[in-house]
Amino acid sequence: MKVDSITQAQDIFKNGSTTYFYSSLFFPDIMQQQVSDLYAFVRVADNYVDQVPQDQKGFKSFVREYSRAMKGDKSNNPVIDNFVRLSKENRFDPEWTKAFLNAMESDLTKNRFKNLKEVEHYMYGSAEVIGLYLSRILKLDLEADPYARMLGKAMQYINFIRDIAEDIELGRIYMPQSELRKYGIATKEFTEHKLTSSLQQNFQALVHAQIERYYSWQNEAEKGFEFIPKRYLIPIKTASEMYKYTAWRIYKNPQIIFEKKVKPSKRRIFSRAVLETLRPA
Repeated sequence: MKVDSITQAQDIFKNGSTTYFYSSLFFPDIMQQQVSDLYAFVRVADNYVDQVPQDQKGFKSFVREYSRAMKGDKSNNPVIDNFVRLSKENRFDPEWTKAFLNAMESDLTKNRFKNLKEVEHYMYGSAEVIGLYLSRILKLDLEADPYARMLGKAMQYINFIRDIAEDIELGRIYMPQSELRKYGIATKEFTEHKLTSSLQQNFQALVHAQIERYYSWQNEAEKGFEFIPKRYLIPIKTASEMYKYTAWRIYKNPQIIFEKKVKPSKRRIFSRAVLETLRPA
């Protein structure tokens, strides 16, 4: 899985996330490319463990190539070389990338999470460090770091809720087992979509509770927007609003999770970005 041009890196970004890609178009050009290089790296790593069947050998080779590149050798993968250059230019903490790759590796073997604490541990590597990377790319004050982490965490949690059906097909449940038990839903009933009318009510209560948790995290994250210059805030607020839109759609009808993948249209994303552009500073 190699990328040998800037355009291809952007294609990985575009194909991987409608919301993030179209929101990122409102960054200055140089930042657009840096965000594309960042996203290409994390998406390619994620693809190894998310495809069916999983490509464990490919993932481990990817990690070895990254390690070689960090030591100064050119890798066989431009995605890795671009990320390593980005990492050094922006002084990413190598421990962040270690945490990210560890989270991806855990997807090769771990498919259940006992409680929210386990999920949060996973989300640190899979999402919070992405917020930290972006904070460094935008040259934000270190005071913004906790909020950048929280934003990544909140967005990841909505992805978990939105992708429940898709993840079940991959044999995974990111929803904490403790939460399923709390709402009287057995794992077998959950994975096989065997929800009676009463269990559907429980499922609705479960999803509502998780989305309310997301909103609490999102609200905390938005306190950090004060650290972001308006030119950089436009794409970030746009993406945030699109995630809140997704949460709202699912909250209205939790069963939609099993019917389709909820995501905003390109038109909605651009309309929101224009609105954010017109807002006074």
